[in-house]
Order: sequence, then C-alpha cells, then structure tokens
Amino acid sequence: MFYEIRTYRLKNGAVPAYLKVVEEEGIAVQKKHLGELAGYFFSEIGPINEIVHIWGFASLDDREARRSRLMADPDWQAFLPKIRDLIEIADNKIMKPAAFSPMGGSRPV
Repeated sequence: MFYEIRTYRLKNGAVPAYLKVVEEEGIAVQKKHLGELAGYFFSEIGPINEIVHIWGFASLDDREARRSRLMADPDWQAFLPKIRDLIEIADNKIMKPAAFSPMGGSRPV
C-alpha cells in the first residue's frame, strides 16, 4: 500500500471557501476515481491556512491510472478552476507505511 499525502498552503483566509467547494463539488469526483480517502484535514495549530489530504493506493501503477482517470474527467476539469486560485503552494509526497502502521502496514522493500 502507498499513501499520497497532498499538502496545500492556501491564501490567507481561503480555508472556508476551499473546504466548501471541495465538499459540495470536488470530493465526490475525487472519490469516484481515486478510491480510498484516508483523511482530509485543515490546520488548527501550526502552519496556518494548510490543507492535507491522504489517499491510499495499492501500487504506484494504481495511483497513476487513477489520477489519469481523474484528470480526464470533465467534471474534475470544470472543478479545478474553483480551487486553483485559492492555493499558493502545493506539496506532494508518496509514503509507504511501516509494518506496524495501522494504515495498511507492509514490510520495507
């Protein structure tokens, strides 16, 4: 199992607008294609105006295929402009859980 951790630093004060449009329009399209949503978070303490969402994938090939289907979806393409200008910085990590992790642990390769 692999986890994609996407972190966005939003413009000051944009968290409520971002969360509203994602909840109303974006998350359904993402779940349709990406599958396992492990969590969707916003910062309360620490770096402000930060969004983190975590998606689980069986393999890197699975991730690539799912993200390709998402990007090809006209509903996703129509949604992207609604959040694009709210995001200042985007960071993406692919993580593999440790064997003892409650989130789909596996042995290191």
